[in-house]
Amino acid sequence: MPRSTEQPLTPTSGWMGLTVSLALGAAGLATMYASATSHSVVVGGAGVALVVAALFVAKGLMLVQPNYAAVLVLFGKYMGTVRRDGFHWVHPLSVSHTLSLRARNMASDTIKVNDLVGNPVEIGVVTVWEVRDTAQAAFDVDQLVSYVDVQIEAAVRESAKEHPYDAVDENVVSLRSDTSVVARKLLSSLQERLDRAGVNVLEARITHLAYAPEIAGAMLQRQQASAIVAARKEIVEGAVGMVEQALRDLSERQVVELAPAERSRLVSNLLVVLCGQSNAQPVVNTGQ
Repeated sequence: MPRSTEQPLTPTSGWMGLTVSLALGAAGLATMYASATSHSVVVGGAGVALVVAALFVAKGLMLVQPNYAAVLVLFGKYMGTVRRDGFHWVHPLSVSHTLSLRARNMASDTIKVNDLVGNPVEIGVVTVWEVRDTAQAAFDVDQLVSYVDVQIEAAVRESAKEHPYDAVDENVVSLRSDTSVVARKLLSSLQERLDRAGVNVLEARITHLAYAPEIAGAMLQRQQASAIVAARKEIVEGAVGMVEQALRDLSERQVVELAPAERSRLVSNLLVVLCGQSNAQPVVNTGQ
């Protein structure tokens, strides 16, 4: 399907159009006054025609505010777009559609969607966008703002389904840990969807991300368990290194010669002391 393309339109100065309208109106009123004194129907008709012409010319006067554009249509045909702000005069029979060129913030509602592994998560994003092509925004989509809103939700759902909330593998992009990567992919997806509407997506970022309430408690326990396992692993690795260093120092300094059984017992006791959560209770051998 061919898309519309914006065509710039250079309008006539509005002050010139206003001058012509006032001149026609003044001439029409003067002619009507003259017809009243001369009782001439022809002169009166000419005066009425001049007044009507003045009103017709005045209908083409138009104001364009800064960072707005006027899309003009004449008899169902696109004439062009006026982007220059100021006071202008255009064809009196043309219809003007005003579009904002300002950057707009659009915060999506928090939606529930399943991530890559099927866990329900709640996600919300904020998007900054602006109109790039006024013809596409006015003619190629119906109700621009609603169209953008729906496409944002669709892109968010698609992006969330491509990634897990949390990744056990560091090579997997996750929603929680790799928000910048997910935001870039979301921006690219949104831009592709909104090209038809003549919209530039300036920024897209995640503002809310959480597990759905029905699984939030279970996932919190899972995260706590993972953290405990990771901490224990680090403690054990450190304890093994300390035991190795202790045995090496005892051997190098010839403090004591340990039989294999005693060596095993020493290693076991040191690991218990270093890895245990409670304080060690020393046992004193009295020789009895």
